[in-house]
Amino acid sequence: MGIEVGVCGAGAFAESFIPLFKAHPLVDRVVLCDLDAEKLRAKAEKFGISDTCPSLDQLCQSPVDAIAIITQHHLHGPQAVQALKSGKHVYSAVPSAISIAEMAALVRAVEESGRVYMIGETSYYYPCAIYCRERYRQGDFGHVVYAEAEYYHDYVHGMYAVAQWRHGAEWEQYFGMPPFFYPTHSTSMVVSVTGARATQVCGMGFVDRHPDNLYARPDNVWQNPFSNEVMLCRMSDGSLARISEFRRVGHPGTVGMRLYGTEASYEEQVKAQTWVTKDRNTCVDLREELACAGAPATEGQMALVTGSDGTHRGVSRVHPVERLPAEFIGLPNGHNGAHQFLVDDFVRACASGETPPNNVWQAARYLLPGLVAHQSALQGGALMEVPDFGDPPGGAA
Repeated sequence: MGIEVGVCGAGAFAESFIPLFKAHPLVDRVVLCDLDAEKLRAKAEKFGISDTCPSLDQLCQSPVDAIAIITQHHLHGPQAVQALKSGKHVYSAVPSAISIAEMAALVRAVEESGRVYMIGETSYYYPCAIYCRERYRQGDFGHVVYAEAEYYHDYVHGMYAVAQWRHGAEWEQYFGMPPFFYPTHSTSMVVSVTGARATQVCGMGFVDRHPDNLYARPDNVWQNPFSNEVMLCRMSDGSLARISEFRRVGHPGTVGMRLYGTEASYEEQVKAQTWVTKDRNTCVDLREELACAGAPATEGQMALVTGSDGTHRGVSRVHPVERLPAEFIGLPNGHNGAHQFLVDDFVRACASGETPPNNVWQAARYLLPGLVAHQSALQGGALMEVPDFGDPPGGAA
């Protein structure tokens, strides 16, 4: 017997996940939820969903087993706590919260409810992260000494329209969330590979100079002057890491990482991904191996489906497509192959009761360094301690 999933938030991003929840063999029913009645009707019709719900309050009172929260960033933490307290498993889009207090409440809700919580961090499933995790597991890096990761996303690349769509006439007041309130695309790449967490951080920010003056508006709810932020982290394994989150930058946009060990390193720049060793004899171009050009399904998967060209969309050679449901073959994917794995890991965790990889304790380690680093940046780069909520029961998944 499968589970029933409620998708809270029927916006553009949810469209990437609704077909996957519908298709998953362990999901018996999908319920769509949104406060906007017309949007809810249109999306339900578009995806052939007969069951809808007008609010999260009512969805929490319904018989669904799990709720996927795909709403506005600042709502994720409180909404996840509400759903967990109502006895539902929770999948949340990033970020998981926007304050240390919200993150603490979320961890507590997971521990007290015993329900599954998973943060939808896409970078965990990026080809470079998968590749580096395997090389790290094999000991190929030696001891990690330094890491870098960044998320560059200039606001001209669609983000003005997103802010206007989300907040309507008041969008300018909500524009300019501190970049380090959304650090997880970067931090997760390092944390998920090495297992180390940031213990101390110092942050610095670039005071925005754009003519629209949106960051400096006196009525801005964030009271944040920084469009770009950088932090240096002391990690629990003794290594150092540099994390950059830029929202005003002359760049096409990227989520990337570099990882340097005592024996070998992974390096990445625009249109370049390389494995190198210190003996000067190894320099492997990884672009073809890590390119998300699609991959063929296994023979076993193809035996279970008909009417498909047999391609797993948007994945690379390093993605373990053999573990995906055959029903996902030919369906949309996104964020460098991440979407299908996110849905599959969450649904399997709900069905089995096992702890998913991107659990609430990992979510805290992805998020908290950024929240603390923003406070450090406001104080001119003071070195600050990063709180930690520990490991999941039984160890990391």
